[in-house]
Amino acid sequence: MAKEKGRKLIAQHKKARHDYLIIDTYEAGLVLTGTEVKSLRQGRASLVDGFVQLEGHEAWLYNVHVPEYSQGTWTNHSARRKRKLLLHRAEIDKLESKSADTGHTIVPLALYFKDGRAKVEIALAKGKKEYDKRQTLREKQDRRETERAISAVRRKQRGA
Repeated sequence: MAKEKGRKLIAQHKKARHDYLIIDTYEAGLVLTGTEVKSLRQGRASLVDGFVQLEGHEAWLYNVHVPEYSQGTWTNHSARRKRKLLLHRAEIDKLESKSADTGHTIVPLALYFKDGRAKVEIALAKGKKEYDKRQTLREKQDRRETERAISAVRRKQRGA
């Protein structure tokens, strides 16, 4: 069987970009059991409550829900167990120093297969205040309205 190429998205945490100001992103490998991989291949996972914690120069992913594999037996995994992240030492050191600042956290953004291997995209982020979230929404709406107006003018010019 040929190895699959490219990136196959499994789960995404869309609200993270709304709730946090993303400072830096990293790609990390995951240490998984066999039933977890099979469950992920079925495309089932949730990153909503997930977060990353650094313990003893290692990165751990908490609260990511990977449901039990339906055909699994006694070897099945627990759905919300902590999973080790595979990062380079320099990346872990950088994350440790930056996440020590107040208000900084590390959140998972996406879970995907890259060339047949499970990867997670994590981000060093800073929590947004409520007014920042409203301002971001307003800017997004303004951009959308200007794009609509420009495309309407272009349509009118083509028709005339």
